[in-house]
Amino acid sequence: MIDLTLLGQLLPVFATAAGRTVALVAAGLAGGLVIGFLMHVLRETGVAALRWLYWSYTAVWRGVPFLIHLFIVYFGLPAAGISLDPFVAAAATLSVYGGAYFAEIFRACWQTIPKGQIEAARCMGLTRRQVFLRIECPQALRASVPLIVNQTILLMKESALASVITYPELTMTAGKVVSEQFVYIEPYLLLALSYWALALLINRLGIVFKRCLAR
Repeated sequence: MIDLTLLGQLLPVFATAAGRTVALVAAGLAGGLVIGFLMHVLRETGVAALRWLYWSYTAVWRGVPFLIHLFIVYFGLPAAGISLDPFVAAAATLSVYGGAYFAEIFRACWQTIPKGQIEAARCMGLTRRQVFLRIECPQALRASVPLIVNQTILLMKESALASVITYPELTMTAGKVVSEQFVYIEPYLLLALSYWALALLINRLGIVFKRCLAR
């Protein structure tokens, strides 16, 4: 049987933990979008060295599990004299990790733009920068919204691994309740419902943002 009284007692604790998870995901999303877009811009320059940098970055960060990257940042960097608190380490790792996926999302969406539009814009005298900002960006960014929303939900799920470096987000909070009170159903049920609710929220925000872009 599920103890409804215990669920009520745990709700404020999980609400606080959900706030920490939202803060971590928001930081990772913001950093990831900036890094991903900048890496895509470097790739679009056509410079061979920058294109090689792009492919190396995306290959390494997408090819290695997030947890390994997190271990290297949090436990490995102190050996080089760089110590980060759990939130900063998790947010930085999530940003660079997510940036690799966002860069590929931008690349894929840019490839959907008809080449004829770009050629026509150049024939009209628009510079490469003007074509990028006025023709390519509006179309590609609108097309990328559903993919960005999906990737944000995946980042939210990956943020659960921040518990292994003692960042008190949802998963660590649930584990702490289990170890202290020796109950399992209630904390893990709240944990699952919390992630589900956050996923629905992210999806809804994505729909609203896409409608705003369409206007």
